[in-house]
Amino acid sequence: MGDDTLYINNKAAAQHTFDAIVIGSGISGGWAAKELCEQGLKTLVLERGRNVVHLKDYPTATMNPWEFAHRGEMTREFSKANPLITRAAGFGEDTAHFFIQDADHPYEQKKPFDWIRGYQVGGKSLTWGRACPRWSPFEFTAPARYGYGIEWPIGYDDIAPWYSHVEIFAGICGNRDGLEAMPDGEYLPPFEFNCAEKDLQQKISARYKDRFMIQGRWAQLTQARDIHRQQGRAGCQARDLCMRGCPFGGYFSSVSSTLPWAERTGNLTIRPFSVVHSILYDEKKGRATGVQVIDANTGEVTDYFARIIFLNASALNSNLILLNSISGRFPNGLGNDNGLLGKYVCFQNYRGSVSGTIDGYEDKYYYGRKPAESMMANFRNLHKQDTDFVGGYMAFMGASRARGTGGQLTEQIGADYKTALSEPGGWNMYIYMQGETIPKETNFVSLSGDKKDQWGIPLLMTNVGYDDNDERLLKDFLTQSAEMLDNIGIKNITQYDNHWAPGRDIHEMGGCRMGKDPETSLLNKWNQLHHCKNVFVTDGACMTSTANQSPSILYMALTARAADYAVQEMKKGNL
Repeated sequence: MGDDTLYINNKAAAQHTFDAIVIGSGISGGWAAKELCEQGLKTLVLERGRNVVHLKDYPTATMNPWEFAHRGEMTREFSKANPLITRAAGFGEDTAHFFIQDADHPYEQKKPFDWIRGYQVGGKSLTWGRACPRWSPFEFTAPARYGYGIEWPIGYDDIAPWYSHVEIFAGICGNRDGLEAMPDGEYLPPFEFNCAEKDLQQKISARYKDRFMIQGRWAQLTQARDIHRQQGRAGCQARDLCMRGCPFGGYFSSVSSTLPWAERTGNLTIRPFSVVHSILYDEKKGRATGVQVIDANTGEVTDYFARIIFLNASALNSNLILLNSISGRFPNGLGNDNGLLGKYVCFQNYRGSVSGTIDGYEDKYYYGRKPAESMMANFRNLHKQDTDFVGGYMAFMGASRARGTGGQLTEQIGADYKTALSEPGGWNMYIYMQGETIPKETNFVSLSGDKKDQWGIPLLMTNVGYDDNDERLLKDFLTQSAEMLDNIGIKNITQYDNHWAPGRDIHEMGGCRMGKDPETSLLNKWNQLHHCKNVFVTDGACMTSTANQSPSILYMALTARAADYAVQEMKKGNL
């Protein structure tokens, strides 16, 4: 029996050994796969959900509104059975296939937390918002300068060339605006302002010296270049149907860009329906040796082996996997000597919005359905703390015309309704916030002690909430935005706090944060676990703080940087 067991294990190791394993196929996992495969590493990508192939698996991409059974809405029965996922931005009859259903993936909430997920090859890169502003030097230094977090182990100059690296390949549109709070990048031409937005920008610039309404930086191919055509992608058609999956490849996703690119190297293996149970650690070798996987359909358990492992399962799932990776050396989770794994989870604050009506421009309209919004860079607490809160906020904003004569649709059916729709109404302006939140030890995730999922893995428990700093930041945004709109002539201004639970922003971060000191962080400046050097975490779990800018482009840059370092260390024999 002993000889038979030894023989089977040796055979399994030979068949299931790769140079690298990437856990997750979303935005950061796709980049890990691309970079590692390009460097010649035989790379296995593990995805817990189904396979999705560009073009082939976008079933609603070209459907007209009247071709949906419920005109884009979900049935009452579905909404009642799925109160969580139906709250997700962009969720509807046309995109539901790229989101989970609640009952299939339970978790426990100690405080209200909306955990939005999409389990398929490509992950949430198929449904992300696509905003790609860079962090500035302020965001990397603010937590330590103002005492609300630990020091980042890297600065803007360390990541700037990697921002450029991923921007060129992914295709980011925008303008070079020269803002210190939102540095310029490698941009395609921006989407132009419409007539109202252009005038509003000029009025804001004339009234304020520290506020800048700019053409947004988005992962949209306004002008496909050779590197994008090599990926098989074409220019954005301004359909604004991105979350259905774009048959043109007009926006960046793992499925249209990084994964096919990696596949062309001949070094990529993608294994869908692979639920990762844990990372395997060899105490004699002092390193991780592989990953234990449960087949989502059959329940079969298989071990896969590699010299390096990139963990990119999305922030909370990456925390879950590390917490569940138990060994004699790491009884509380892989790399968790300081007990901080799962702690200092944070998110971004999307609660505030302000809107109003615009006089004039009734003889003008705009072309297409622009899939990008204008942005306003953060102007709070930059060189010094100038408010009663720490952190800052950026904003998204825009102007558009309402439907219906005079903007009022008093009729809802029949000929009068059709007639009212035939003429555009008045113009409106909106602005909404994306605010920084403070990393706190009391905001954490952990494993359930008694409840498990269908694969026998402990459920994740979330204990994450707002604090007084969040409320003060929100109040400042609402006050400043309303005053600004009033000063530039906007009428009928309304302020709105949506009271969203954390998580619905889909920008959860932290739990396995980077830092200089192993006593206060889990990862070093190269995204390596301090105490297990061949495991890299480059998704949102690695974040030391949230800043105010959208984080996805930073995940891509951190991943490319870490992958390059990992390959160099492998060549030196250090990994």
